[in-house]
Amino acid sequence: MTGIGFRKDFASEFLEGDKLKPSFIEVAPENWIGIGGYWNKLFRKALEKYPLYTHGLSLSIGSPDEIDIEFLKKVRTFLDENNAKVYSEHLSFSKCDNAHLYDLLPIPFTQEAVKHVSGKIKQVQDVLNRELVIEIVSYYTSVSPEMNEIDFINAVLKESDCGLLLDVNNIYVNSFNHNYDPIDFINKLPLDRVRYIHMAGHQKVAPDLIIDTHGEAIIDPVYELYSYAFRKLGREVPVLLERDFNIPELDELQAELSMLEELKNKELIQYASA
Repeated sequence: MTGIGFRKDFASEFLEGDKLKPSFIEVAPENWIGIGGYWNKLFRKALEKYPLYTHGLSLSIGSPDEIDIEFLKKVRTFLDENNAKVYSEHLSFSKCDNAHLYDLLPIPFTQEAVKHVSGKIKQVQDVLNRELVIEIVSYYTSVSPEMNEIDFINAVLKESDCGLLLDVNNIYVNSFNHNYDPIDFINKLPLDRVRYIHMAGHQKVAPDLIIDTHGEAIIDPVYELYSYAFRKLGREVPVLLERDFNIPELDELQAELSMLEELKNKELIQYASA
């Protein structure tokens, strides 16, 4: 299964044409909760054709703030009413003192942060009555680390007992920017926890810096890392193509979707015959 983010930029063209043929769509719940009129009609039309996956933006699981329970209840209603298959969020923080920062900032790699984040994930899962799937985010500087990134992520996954969103591009970006081996990183993850995969493009802005933009085509090294991830997984996992701006023609998006499906199937066939 390969899906696409349901974006207002191309929603009408997508639903009225046949150039783009995903297996599912993804939305951020907070962008669609309570929406009415024209956009609600388009959203309902999309849900008649495609299963729904969700990827939140403002839960701020790493924030010092308490979880916004009223917001979470609205999310639960949205997920339940629309039969969402997955609710995923970022392992980051995006607000402080109830002020939204409109960015996904890194969490300190510390044992104290592991306890803090894991407790909030458990709380979220209790309120939603479903598993939270957390994404490994891109980051550009670590914040007072006491442990390395992989140990921090694995500790959070173990203590919170949540699912993992494997964003392959983020792992590639982080490995480049922080000088580690992305293959080794994937090998050390508990891949049995992977529920969902994201793929996207990025921009190299300096010889030693890549920015995760979701605004470019996927490059070959990221495709190669994606193939390796499925070689290790050995099972079907839904894959989302992220494209947030610089939206190309829909047939170009479909070409990337087809490539993702082709590479995934190739690795799964080889795994099954090994």
